[in-house]
Amino acid sequence: MHTILRSLLASALGVGLFSHAAFAQSAGCAVSRDASARQVFSCPGGVKVTAEAGASFRLTDRNRDGSPDSLSLRSKAVLVDVDSSRHAGGFQVATPQAIAAVRGTQWAVDVASGKTSVLVVRGSVAVRRPAGEPVVLSPGEGVDVSGGTEPLVVRRWPAPRAGALLARLGQ
Repeated sequence: MHTILRSLLASALGVGLFSHAAFAQSAGCAVSRDASARQVFSCPGGVKVTAEAGASFRLTDRNRDGSPDSLSLRSKAVLVDVDSSRHAGGFQVATPQAIAAVRGTQWAVDVASGKTSVLVVRGSVAVRRPAGEPVVLSPGEGVDVSGGTEPLVVRRWPAPRAGALLARLGQ
């Protein structure tokens, strides 16, 4: 009975009580796994999310247009690729420490040890703390966001660091 009520409530409210796969199926996303157990969600509207094996996250379609427009990430890493020519509106990734928002780009977000790290592969991404001023990242740039209040520092990531994160995501 509780399962039926939760299911009905989730459908009525359009919020994220769905698991990743359940959301993907309800939103028309194709889900696949690779040899490293990464999950790849290819969704309508030009949104593709690659999740590291064991990542804890939730996709949400806040505007109910049939394509996810936000992702809440609690642990591990995801790679988000948004095709701005097919996706109307922005996309954001929210973590305990940061919010990274874009319009048509590819970027990686990693949550570990009380810190969020964001790396831009293509396009630009605005990153901020939940109650802070944003910084804008360009390709090759990254930022580490902790729970503090100090200003965010944008840095060009060294190739080994960028490569290590992207390799975890099959890139």
